[in-house]
Amino acid sequence: MRRGALAVSLTALGLGLSAGFALRVRRLLEAPRDLRHVGLLLPVNVYNGHMLKLGRVFVPRGDAMLDDPMVRHVEIPGGLDGYVNDPPWRTKPGGAVLWLHGGGLIAGKPELEQVTAHTIATELGVFVLNARYRLAPEHPFPAASDDVFAALKWMHDNADELGIDPARIAVAGESAGAGLAAALAQRALDEGLPVAFQALVYPMLDDRTALALDHEGRGSVIWTPPSNRFAWTAYLGHPPRLDAPPPYAAAGRREDLTGLPPAWIGVGDRDLFYAEDVAYAGRLADAGVPVEVLVEPGMYHGADELASHVPRMRAFREAMRDALRRAIG
Repeated sequence: MRRGALAVSLTALGLGLSAGFALRVRRLLEAPRDLRHVGLLLPVNVYNGHMLKLGRVFVPRGDAMLDDPMVRHVEIPGGLDGYVNDPPWRTKPGGAVLWLHGGGLIAGKPELEQVTAHTIATELGVFVLNARYRLAPEHPFPAASDDVFAALKWMHDNADELGIDPARIAVAGESAGAGLAAALAQRALDEGLPVAFQALVYPMLDDRTALALDHEGRGSVIWTPPSNRFAWTAYLGHPPRLDAPPPYAAAGRREDLTGLPPAWIGVGDRDLFYAEDVAYAGRLADAGVPVEVLVEPGMYHGADELASHVPRMRAFREAMRDALRRAIG
């Protein structure tokens, strides 16, 4: 490359980076004062395979709570694994939670959410399985769906040994994990596997959100429309489209919600998933399913983790745990 062309290219790159940083600063300042965090300045969009690989490299190990005596690693039939959080003081047989991690169906791992699983187990005095599932695009649908169903079936099949009540098993998770939990509740209903409750933290429910052109300013940080479209494309094996994907691929696509277990859904009104989550909650209610909805003003996707020190973010997570406690604790 000629020196002049190189200079022009570097200048353009610098301007592009500067413009991107300026945009992120503006979006940081648009967040409520108590939810502003330096993490919002990081470029976190994932919209191609190279960016996904890079993002996975820099994911922290997430080994908190793994050395606690009440935590043990378990193998699940099918080549899967997870972490059991089992308080020795809990009543047996008792309630249980299958916790599914977030990551847009393309990233994440149970180790990163051990603190959440451990907190649920200790505060509620219940058994919690923090399970692993396979990720797209290497393993598109139905891999993750089959994995989480296998984890739920393992809990049922081994209920006596594990000291859990099969009638008091809840499915729960955040983001993509919450979307998988919602779809799992549907599949479990169809296959006769009891689920007592579903706790869904800003769930990723509907691939049609990736088709929308106007998100009314939502999804400007953390989980954005380009990332959402890439993730759904990776998971479905094709770009999102109007015709429905196979059953259990996107929980928000199911037409008949009758008979599903009671639900708690929490989401912020600045979250990209706000519209699909509120719509799903409304459809659950219309189908006669008891549902509690918590919409947090000004909250963006993942704010409860990024700004976990903020009182109302702690209260947001506590509301989820309280719902689980009432249902199965």
